[in-house]
Amino acid sequence: MGRPGTRVSQKVATRERILGAALEVFARKGYHRAIVDDIVRASSTSKGAVYHHFPNKEAVFLALVDEFAERLARAVAAAIAERHGALAKVEGALTAALRTFAENDRLARLILLEAVSLGPVYQAKRARVHDRFAALIRGYLDEAVAERSIPALDTRVATLAWLGAVNEIVVQWLHTGAPDLVKSIPPLTRILLHSIGAETR
Repeated sequence: MGRPGTRVSQKVATRERILGAALEVFARKGYHRAIVDDIVRASSTSKGAVYHHFPNKEAVFLALVDEFAERLARAVAAAIAERHGALAKVEGALTAALRTFAENDRLARLILLEAVSLGPVYQAKRARVHDRFAALIRGYLDEAVAERSIPALDTRVATLAWLGAVNEIVVQWLHTGAPDLVKSIPPLTRILLHSIGAETR
């Protein structure tokens, strides 16, 4: 028998291989046309291995959503840690979010375009990711108001407007490839900061 630590690391590696294969399959065939057997073949595992980690295809997809949400959260947290002042932190969060989408285009396509018809379980998970990021943005906008970096405003409305703008930019990029997501970060940031009365460079 192998050591417990080795078995755990092998399970983690198998799970990661399944998720990587699932992303390839979903990106190639679309979520609805893909079946578990496709993921089994692409991951060079067995159906038993896939079902050991995930009860069904939807669970595989939701795990990919969770991974992307964590990747997004880590990128945003790292960007915020490097900035000083509430306004700089919220600017860093937006930049990090757009860069994360740009670097994970296949996942972004699945989450924002392919999965819109997945039903209440997915919609609830997507809402939690949205609410988590919205709370972060609104919190720093509230701080910016308190610091008098920006005029007093309804930060809830501002947050929703900002997230709507980011979502539209990303969706247009996924549909058409334009505007270039990374190149759109500076002008979008200036527009968003201007919309709340912040001074822009």
